[in-house]
Amino acid sequence: MDSTASALDLLAALLTGRAPPPAEGDDHRRLLALLATSLAVLVGCGVALLVRRSSASSPQAVPAPPLAAKKPREEEEPDPDDGRQRVALFFGTQTGTAEGFAKALAEEAKARYDRAVFKVLDLDDYAAEDEDYEEKLKKENIALFFLATYGDGEPTDNAARFYKWFSEGNEKGEWLRNLRFAVFALGNRQYEHFNKVGKEVDQLLAEQGGKRLVPVGLGDDDQCIEDDFNAWKELLWPELDKFLRVGENSSAAPTPYTAAIPGYRIVFTKPEDEKHINKSFSLSNGHVVYDIQHPCRANVAVRRELHTPASDRSCIHLEFDIAGTSLKYETGDHVGVYAENSTETVEEAEKLLGYSPDTSFSIYADKEDGTPLFGGSLPPPFQSPCTVRVALARYADLLSSPKKSVLIALAAHASDPKEAERLRHLASRAGKKEYSQWIIASQRSLLEVISEFPSAKPPLGVFFAAIAPRLQPRYYSISSSPRMAPTRIHVTCALACGQTPTGRIHKGVCSTWMKHSTPSEESQECSWAPIFVRQSNFKLPADPTVPIIMVGPGTGLAPFRGFLQERLALKETGVELGPAILFFGCRNRQMDFIYEDELNNFAESGALSELIVAFSREGPTKEYVQHKMAEKAADLWSIISQGGYVYVCGDAKGMARDVHCTLHTIVQEQGSLVSLKTESYVKSLQMEGRYLRDVW
Repeated sequence: MDSTASALDLLAALLTGRAPPPAEGDDHRRLLALLATSLAVLVGCGVALLVRRSSASSPQAVPAPPLAAKKPREEEEPDPDDGRQRVALFFGTQTGTAEGFAKALAEEAKARYDRAVFKVLDLDDYAAEDEDYEEKLKKENIALFFLATYGDGEPTDNAARFYKWFSEGNEKGEWLRNLRFAVFALGNRQYEHFNKVGKEVDQLLAEQGGKRLVPVGLGDDDQCIEDDFNAWKELLWPELDKFLRVGENSSAAPTPYTAAIPGYRIVFTKPEDEKHINKSFSLSNGHVVYDIQHPCRANVAVRRELHTPASDRSCIHLEFDIAGTSLKYETGDHVGVYAENSTETVEEAEKLLGYSPDTSFSIYADKEDGTPLFGGSLPPPFQSPCTVRVALARYADLLSSPKKSVLIALAAHASDPKEAERLRHLASRAGKKEYSQWIIASQRSLLEVISEFPSAKPPLGVFFAAIAPRLQPRYYSISSSPRMAPTRIHVTCALACGQTPTGRIHKGVCSTWMKHSTPSEESQECSWAPIFVRQSNFKLPADPTVPIIMVGPGTGLAPFRGFLQERLALKETGVELGPAILFFGCRNRQMDFIYEDELNNFAESGALSELIVAFSREGPTKEYVQHKMAEKAADLWSIISQGGYVYVCGDAKGMARDVHCTLHTIVQEQGSLVSLKTESYVKSLQMEGRYLRDVW
C-alpha cells in the first residue's frame, strides 16, 4: 500500500468512526497521530466559526466577562507548615474607598513583611452561607476590617449579610480568643450615625474574645479621609511588627516603601475593532438576576417637570420602562442608575488630557502573558474596545474632589518640575492645611485641579486606574408601586445645581442627565440607562390595618407616593386599611408642591387619612414638617403607643435630625417619660422595625 492510499484510508476511518486499517510500522503510527491532530484542529475551527456567526447574528451580542486574573505567588494560600503568617483584610464598601484602602495597606505590608501572606477579601464572598463565617473566622489569627457606613447607619451592600449575622449572633461567648484584629471605619461626620458599622463590629470583636491591636480608626469623608487612614496605619505598624517580624532585628528600620502608581495596560485599536462590542452598554452578561454588576438597560418612557414655571429650581418625574425584562421591584425599594457625564464635561476632559474623542482603545488589568498587573489589585477594567469619549462619559468620575493619591499620580506625570512639586506638597503632611482649604473647602473638581496643572498629562491607563475614580451609580427611592406600575419604575429627582466657592456651577451627574433625557413618548430615539434594583427594609406593615405616620418633605415624598399607590390598589380590591398621616413640606404652594393633585386624590379616595403640608416660604416665619408634627403631638402619640409605624424620608443632615428630636420630645411629653426612658423607647421602636428612615 502506498503512503497516499494509506493516509486516505486512515482519514476515512477517522471520519466514519470505523476501525483504522492495521498499523504497519512506526510510519503509520506517526501518520495516524498527525491525521488525528489535524482533524481536531479542523473541528475546533468549525465550532469557533459557528459560534462567531451565531454571535454576529444575535440581536444583542453579550460581551464576554473579563477573565479571572491569575493569582501571584504571594496571594496564594500559605502552607500551614511553611512558616508564613496569614493576615486577612476584609472590606465592606459601597463606592470602592474601603476596598482601595485595604488593597493599599496590603501592598505596603507585603513590602514590609516578607514572611506573611496578605489576603484582601470581600466580606460577601468570604462565606457562601452565613454559618460558614464562624467556621472560617475561627481559623484567622490576624484580621483587619475596613468598613464603611452609609445611609442611616447601615452596612454596605457587600457587608450587610456579615453584619447581620455577626451583630445578631452574640451568644457564642469568647469564641475569637485566637484572633487579633483592627478596624478602620469609613463614614461622614455630618451624618447622625457616624461610622456606626465600624464601631459596632470593633466592639463585638472584642466582646467575643478578639484582641484589639489598635483603637478603631474613624475615617471622616467630610474632611480628608486619607489622612485619617494614614494616621491609623502608623499606629498599626508597630503592633503588627510584634507578630510579623518575629526573629528579625526589631531595631532595624523597615524597608522604605513608595506606593507604585497603578495603571491599566492600554492597546490602541482601530475604530472598526469596536463593531463586535455591544453598543447598548448592557452589562447583564445574560444574567437573569440584575444587580450592581449586571444592570438592565431601561428606556426612559416619561419625563416631566414637577415644579411650576414660577420656581427657580427643578424637580423631575422620570419613568423607566422595564416591560419585557425580568427586572422586578417592591414598594419601598431603591433603584440604582448609571448615568453619563454631560457632553460639556466630557469635552473639557478630552481637551485637558489631550486625546481625540474618537481615539479607540482596549483596556486590560493584566500583562500580555496573562499575569495580573500590580499584584491583581486593579479593579476589573470596563468594557472595551471603546472610544475615549465613551470611556470618559460612562466610567470616569470627573467632578468629585480628587484625593491625595490622585495628586501624587498627577505629579508623576507632570513635565513641569514646579507643578509636580506643588502637587506633591498638597498631598504631603506639610500641605494638609492647604489641601483642606484649596481642594476640600473650595470643592474643586478633578477637572479643575487638572486645569491648574497643564503639564500633567497622564496616560490613559494611569488616568483610569489612579486618577479618575469609577463613576458610581446614583440611588433613588422608587416612587411607585408594582401594584399600579408593574412595568415602570418611577423616580422623583431634584436637580442638583449650584455655585461652588471657586465660581464653578456644579451640576449633578445623574440629575442633569435626567433633566435633559428624551422620553420614548416624545421620540423613538429615546434616552436609556443601565439600572438595577436594591432591596430595602423601608416597607409598609404586613398588616394593612396598622396605622402609619409618614414624614417626607421635598423629594422625600418619593417612597410615600409608592406607599399610597400600594394602599389605593389594596383598597380597590376590598382590603381594609388603617389610618395613614402624611407630613409633606415644600417652599410655596405655587412653585414646588409636587404631586399635589395625586396627593389630594389619595386623600379623597381614603388611601390617605390626613395630608398635612408645611410651606416654609409662605408665612412670616419658616415652617417645616417638624413644626407640624409638634402641633399634632397628641394624635401622633396615640398612633405610636397603639403599635403604629413611623417613616421618615429625606435629608439626613438636617431634616431627619430635626424630626428625630421632635419625635423624641413627643414621646417624652405625651408619654410622660423621663429622658433615659424616652431614648430607650425610641430605640425600641427602631429595633422593632416600627421607626424606619430612608435618608441620604
